Amino acid sequence: MRVELDEPKCVASGQCVMASPEVFDQRDEDGIAFLLEEKVGDDLIASVEEAVAICPAAAIRLVQE
Repeated sequence: MRVELDEPKCVASGQCVMASPEVFDQRDEDGIAFLLEEKVGDDLIASVEEAVAICPAAAIRLVQE
């Protein structure tokens, strides 16, 4: 599975980082999220799905490859 993050839509809430810190982090200067891992295995899918569900800006997608 591949994670897509639309950085311009990000509102820097940090919900994705709390849900899946192995996949997401935030820039220090503005709090905008960025990806640590673009491709995730089965072990991280549940946490990324949670991040998708709770993102207030709907800036995250999980895509089947």
